[in-house]
Amino acid sequence: MNQMKTGLTSVTFRQKSVEEIIALAAKAGLSGIEWGGDVHVPPGDPAAAAETARKTREAGLCVLSYGSYYRGLEGEDFGPVLASAKALGAPVIRVWAGQKTYEESSFAEFAALARRFRAAAEMAAAEGIRVAFEYHRGTATQTARGALALLRAADCQNLGCYWQPNPDISHAEQLSEIDALLPYLANIHVFCWTGKNERHLLSEGTDRWRDYLAHIGKSGRSHDFILEFVLNDSDEAFFADAETLESLLK
Repeated sequence: MNQMKTGLTSVTFRQKSVEEIIALAAKAGLSGIEWGGDVHVPPGDPAAAAETARKTREAGLCVLSYGSYYRGLEGEDFGPVLASAKALGAPVIRVWAGQKTYEESSFAEFAALARRFRAAAEMAAAEGIRVAFEYHRGTATQTARGALALLRAADCQNLGCYWQPNPDISHAEQLSEIDALLPYLANIHVFCWTGKNERHLLSEGTDRWRDYLAHIGKSGRSHDFILEFVLNDSDEAFFADAETLESLLK
């Protein structure tokens, strides 16, 4: 079993440079970084990805994953995403499951989405890279029901799913969704939100996160826990959340 890792997703600080994000993660004592494809490591620029990987390693950190914005849409090319992930040395590529929820999608739309993700996952598998869906509102993986349907329809061994809290549902529903996703669970995005996407310090959600971690632990596998969405986008909140995360994982 791989050792559990902690990290920062770079999109938390889109306004900061690669070097600034590396310095923050290292100072916080985290294991590594999930590099985002929107600003810091653009798809189709393997040279930039390789340079970012070098700087990350030299700081004593690892690349946890590549946070792409590939959505499996018709005509969308997965090749540039895969090229950057490979150059980055990312073990996982995070992808987004279309632009509609499972419930809003027609049978034909959903089947086509599954086919495109099966093709992407097979391309990634040839490079020894896993693919995992962002667990996000407004996509086919907004709910465990949709995520499971897509994972089963795409039917690839290297295809999994992230998990993150959804502030629009109850605590009991969160736990139920974790339990349903356990066989496919990849990385975990860690933050503390309440209704209307109001951000809080992670320390304000420790009771909830203890429950989440207890259920995530039922998988019997190791997962990476990646901080995201800190209060006021501030360095101080990030350092506080990193301390809380370390305490929770002990």
